[in-house]
Amino acid sequence: MLLEALRADARVAAWLRDLESEGEAPAEAVLPDADELPDVLLDLSVPHEDINELVALRARLGRDTEAMTLLARCLTRFVRDMGEIGRSWEPPPFPESAGELGRLFHVYLFVAALPHVRAYHRERGVSDAVSRRTLADLGRHVAVHRRRCGTPGLLFPWWIALPFHGELFQLGRLQFQRARLGRRTGRAVAAAGHGSGPGDACLSLHIPDFRGPLSPSACERSLALAREFFARHYPGERHEIAVCHSWLLDPQLRRYLPADSNIIRFQDRFELAHVETTPDDGAPVGFVFGDPDLAVAELPRRSGVERAVVDHLRAGGHWYGGHGWFAL
Repeated sequence: MLLEALRADARVAAWLRDLESEGEAPAEAVLPDADELPDVLLDLSVPHEDINELVALRARLGRDTEAMTLLARCLTRFVRDMGEIGRSWEPPPFPESAGELGRLFHVYLFVAALPHVRAYHRERGVSDAVSRRTLADLGRHVAVHRRRCGTPGLLFPWWIALPFHGELFQLGRLQFQRARLGRRTGRAVAAAGHGSGPGDACLSLHIPDFRGPLSPSACERSLALAREFFARHYPGERHEIAVCHSWLLDPQLRRYLPADSNIIRFQDRFELAHVETTPDDGAPVGFVFGDPDLAVAELPRRSGVERAVVDHLRAGGHWYGGHGWFAL
């Protein structure tokens, strides 16, 4: 049974105890039945080859009373603070010992949360098109799991919590997360005289996979959409600063890529607040090649970005996360 495997893992067992200690009675977790579930999953862009497994396992989940109670507890906690910045509840990844049900449990959690986040979007006046493209991030990350592991699942369930909690929206090429300025970036913004500082509202930019090139025109379109979207749907929040925290802002990329490349043009938008001092080589390897644990010696060098990442690592260098900002 799922709960037995989870309680045997010390880290997840502590999370379970904390969840079960909450006095609030869990709301019922309602999942689409076997006839309805395929359409729901396809609307969320879950890959076609993963539909049958999710539908078959749904019946097994429904027969596991303890697992359904856990799903209800998770759902209640997750939707409690819908839309509030920084309050999205982060379900932990489950251990491999939890089996296929543990591997796919979080997918069912977000499917159960779907009516709640859609209701929140409607309350805010978010269009069906934006809602659909935003929540399709679930399917994108199921595809990422299959690319890396060969099976459906979610590598980072905490990430999917953001769009399903009303904190992140897909607007064109980029994703925009309602966030707050951190200490160091906020100080850099304040020092530049922009009237914002640590703790103030901002938009954090993310570059999703499977969305085509990061061209300047695509970025401009996304930024135009974001300015209009957040002014209309979140008029009480001042989103005057955009930030990005990514290896794509590592200044070392300028050694390898031409000034008119998409990545360097993307970097040019930002004032660099600071660069991490701890190497994060797995980030570019994972994003460019699909798996951060691939052997550097075996990586291909087919494109300019691939050559940049590989040549730098083979020369003994490291990659670092950069933190940048610009005024919207």
